[in-house]
Amino acid sequence: MMEQDQKLFDSEYRLLSIVWENEPVQSGELCKLCQESLGWKRTTTYTVLKKLCNKGVLQNESAIVTSIDKREEVQRQEGQVVLDKAFGGSLPQFIAAFLGEQGISDAEAQEIRDMIDLYQSKREKDR
Repeated sequence: MMEQDQKLFDSEYRLLSIVWENEPVQSGELCKLCQESLGWKRTTTYTVLKKLCNKGVLQNESAIVTSIDKREEVQRQEGQVVLDKAFGGSLPQFIAAFLGEQGISDAEAQEIRDMIDLYQSKREKDR
């Protein structure tokens, strides 16, 4: 499992996304998918794959590649890295910067309110 302070490089995240969409996937097929969608050579795919296996994010057993960490967990960790680094951990500052001048629709605002309500009620139950 990926440690929380580990950051994924863009190339690693791109390969990980392909694995998530196709797992379990044979390593040879993964090379073909990376060639088609990323323009990578076989050696590049295996280099990035090895790095992700060493980080404990993927496993490659008997030439079958599967993820150890699921998409949602990695996205949460990566989001926290950005939040901490660029916004000092402040979610309101992140949201303000993200929205900028564009604003959001009423439906998106309601979806966010519903998410906040869900997480608040969950946190209250855990107390």
